[in-house]
Amino acid sequence: MDTSPPMLDTALWLTVGAILALLVLSAFFSGSETALTASSRGKLRAQADKGGHGAKTALRLTEDSERLIGAILLGNNLVNILAASLATALFTRLLGDSGVALATLVMTLLVLIFAEVLPKTYAITAPEAAAARVAWPISLVVRVFWPVVGTVQVLVRGILWLFGVRTDPDRHILSVREEIAGTIALGHHEGAVEKEDRDRILGALDLGDRTVEEVMRHRSQIEMIDASAAPEEIVAQVVNSSHTRLPVFRDNPENIVGVVHFRDLLREADRLIRAGGGNYDAISGLDVMRIARAPYFVPDTTPLDEQMRQFLHQRRHFALVVDEYGALHGLITLEDILEEIVGEIEDEFDVTQESPVRALDDGSFLVEGSTTIRDLNRETDWDLPDDEANTIAGLVIHEAQTIPSEGQVFTFHGFRFEITGREDNRITELRIRRA
Repeated sequence: MDTSPPMLDTALWLTVGAILALLVLSAFFSGSETALTASSRGKLRAQADKGGHGAKTALRLTEDSERLIGAILLGNNLVNILAASLATALFTRLLGDSGVALATLVMTLLVLIFAEVLPKTYAITAPEAAAARVAWPISLVVRVFWPVVGTVQVLVRGILWLFGVRTDPDRHILSVREEIAGTIALGHHEGAVEKEDRDRILGALDLGDRTVEEVMRHRSQIEMIDASAAPEEIVAQVVNSSHTRLPVFRDNPENIVGVVHFRDLLREADRLIRAGGGNYDAISGLDVMRIARAPYFVPDTTPLDEQMRQFLHQRRHFALVVDEYGALHGLITLEDILEEIVGEIEDEFDVTQESPVRALDDGSFLVEGSTTIRDLNRETDWDLPDDEANTIAGLVIHEAQTIPSEGQVFTFHGFRFEITGREDNRITELRIRRA
């Protein structure tokens, strides 16, 4: 009786077909894993808002990444192991015991090329589009495998717990803000994002981590009105000031009793002059407290984003900053906060000042001691830490553990600091360069 050769019998071709089908499934799982993990949730959200059903499903799947990855890995391992087992049986039938080694070699090449590299390369070129296409079938896989995946998750967490590792399934590895900041920084490093654009975006993101104390104007730099001064002196001071709002104190600068807006003062002066028949001497009847508005005090630990919301909500632009003991610490304006985002804002009435950071020919920088570390970093693209001090002088004092003398040199954080100016106990100028 005739029998078909082994290469042509039905079982052999069914096995080959099964191996090829399993390789296709493996490629599907591998590509799906790459597409769903590499896709941007922001882009998926944008597609979902435009009515993309696949993007909506993909977005829902990526909300529980542990469950998603567990289901995909389970499916991928099942088909890979089954394909390898069938290939081993096939080659053993054809070549005997030596077929095991050949089956291992052949399946390794097939899985590597067609089930791993090829689908992953395709998925990484357009992850959002690929994620939208595979989202629906992968959602079915997740539902089917969820009981097994859930059991595996409990087992894994139990093993990690024995080694002192605590897992939080709801915690994301990177927050959205950190992810955006990292993307912007990478884009600037690669030349796709300009420095000014990077600084503005990162400045807006950093508002929640910075406090009023870090950007306020110190009380020693505040221009104030003495409530006991002559009306003519007050009018002259307000008119010649570069500021539109000036605090009013009584007896001592710590006792702030009001805030005068120059428009309120001009209106009152105009009213008095008109009432006096156009006689300018009527200004002597000006009562500064009559036009002063109630001062607005804020604690120095208030985050900048919260303070900006308070300014906008209360329709204020000016606040006096107090420390934990209620003592005057400084003042802050809405413009100060906005400058943390867009950089220095100047108008035609601002007094032009020399830049506090000046580049020298030898690559070093001459920096005023009162310059904030953040401003210096933004100006020079350095990364000096600002955890322990707000100003560059404060950083040097903190690291040196003393108030340095003029001419002293220190090296820390990869930079060389030379004290070039000191007044009393205050560092006024430094020369800084990379060590």
